[in-house]
Amino acid sequence: MALFKNKSSPRQETQRKMLEAERQFRQGLNTLRDLIAPSAFRVNSNNVEISGKLARSFFVLSYPRFISVDWLAPIISLDATMDMSMFIYPMGTEDVMKKLRNKVGQLESTISMNQQRGNVRDPMLETAYQDVEALRNRLQQGTEKYFRFSLYFTIYADNQKDLDQISSTIESLLGSKLIIAKQSILQMEQGFNSTLPLGNDELAVATNMNTEPLSTTFPFVSTELTSNDGILYGINRHNNSLILFDRFQMENANSVCFAKSGAGKSYAIKLEILRSLMLGSEVIVIDPENEYKHLSDAVGGSFLNVSLNSNSRVNPFDLPKSIEGENNEDILRASVVNLLGLMNLMLGRLNPTEEAIMDRAIWETYAKKDITPASSFNNIEPPLMQDLVDVLGGMVGGESLAQRLTKYTEGTFSGIFNQPTNINMDNQLVVFSVRDLEEALRPIAIYIILNFIWNMVRSELKKRILVIDEAWWMMQREDSAKFLFGMAKRARKYYLGVTTITQDVSDFLQSPYGKPIVTNSSIQLLLKQSPAAIDLIAQTFFLTEGEKYLLLESDVGEGIFFAGLKHVAIKIIASYMEDQIITTDPKRALEIEQAKKELQAVNENDNA
Repeated sequence: MALFKNKSSPRQETQRKMLEAERQFRQGLNTLRDLIAPSAFRVNSNNVEISGKLARSFFVLSYPRFISVDWLAPIISLDATMDMSMFIYPMGTEDVMKKLRNKVGQLESTISMNQQRGNVRDPMLETAYQDVEALRNRLQQGTEKYFRFSLYFTIYADNQKDLDQISSTIESLLGSKLIIAKQSILQMEQGFNSTLPLGNDELAVATNMNTEPLSTTFPFVSTELTSNDGILYGINRHNNSLILFDRFQMENANSVCFAKSGAGKSYAIKLEILRSLMLGSEVIVIDPENEYKHLSDAVGGSFLNVSLNSNSRVNPFDLPKSIEGENNEDILRASVVNLLGLMNLMLGRLNPTEEAIMDRAIWETYAKKDITPASSFNNIEPPLMQDLVDVLGGMVGGESLAQRLTKYTEGTFSGIFNQPTNINMDNQLVVFSVRDLEEALRPIAIYIILNFIWNMVRSELKKRILVIDEAWWMMQREDSAKFLFGMAKRARKYYLGVTTITQDVSDFLQSPYGKPIVTNSSIQLLLKQSPAAIDLIAQTFFLTEGEKYLLLESDVGEGIFFAGLKHVAIKIIASYMEDQIITTDPKRALEIEQAKKELQAVNENDNA
């Protein structure tokens, strides 16, 4: 019988060579395991070395009888690289009830024997008996479950000294809460593997826990205020995350800022203004101390100095442009009401008779310029304060009011409120400075400016922020406080966010309209407070004792940031360039001004 050797065809030989080449190629490729595996791994008795890093694992051995909800927060917020793993093993209720029943029998027997022997009662045994009975009741009722719980940590460091320091910190933090944690000596590899994201419990060190204490191990206890939209307000002091927030996404865009003098409130608000400008918001500022001039100059804003000697004038009789849904009668009536409030500021509180005379006089003053509910408000010339004085002078009972108003038309304060408006608001940032006004005129000027701004806001819908610094000036008089409250309440409809800043917390909050303004503000910023005001602040914002202590001990630029129902501890942080623009430290401001003069002198010499 002849044997014939099968010869492979050229095609089969080619396929065989291709498969061999592919096998060799795949052997040279890195697998996923090759990519994630460390370059070197050494196991020591009390640590492991991974590619030049040192790691040490811990397990929690026992817990105290009582434990707070946020006991894990200091560990999670620790400034150290760490892996943490939890293993929760549910246990059958029937098995647990059987073991607890045996335990109750043992405890009862021990207590009974001690009583028969005449021994002094043992509080520890009685407490254990009560705890076991209470747990049995809850398990039987189905309100509790029983688990075996394991908690492991693995910390990382570059050298032995840092590793020992972090280890000591963790043991101290847990020990202060009577929680015993041990290093996994001689089991470092098993401890390391147990904290990898593989779900392997190689240490197998567990503690019995029912539902209530187990719930305290929930690790995510820090409130986050980070979103994809908005500006950076600061750093979350709980976990060093960023506080990114858009105030216009809240139910209203209003905010309040309370702090003692020098705590950094103007710095924080100017930083918010600068960052809001970059996102396209228009900002209007009422500045009582010329603190916003440098910011305005830096961004090319309009800085309007409202004083007796300046050229900036606002006519309180100006009318807003009509908007859809409003008729001329509503606009005119609202203007008359605002002017009555202004007269109460300028002349002192009017009695009912004087208020009735003034009301009629204001209507007649508008009518004198052919401004009535039936007329068109296009291309009108609003009346001036002198027109109101003339009308009052010709009315029975109005002579006294006209005489008192002449102080603002012919007397010491003449001119400032008795000329047509000449202010241009066509800028992204507009600052009204009232620093150079006499103290008696400030509340009046701020009221008139706010009314002018409100008319502009109602006339054209835009994304705007109105900042009122030292708002306690407005809260000193009922009419101005009422106007500010009405503005904060209605701002949302016109895409406006009102920011009120004050250092005189008592005057602001004790006003009948102070607390409603706070409740109508979705954002609140509390910085360092004085001991005299902290109780009122705590009562208004429902602060805990810990939060009160935080506000008393905070450094400059630190406090609590509220956004709706969430609040976190905040630290205001600015870049170097931002800090140069918004600084409020007089010493720093002088240094910047001196640097400008030196630079200007150098430029002049170069030109010469």
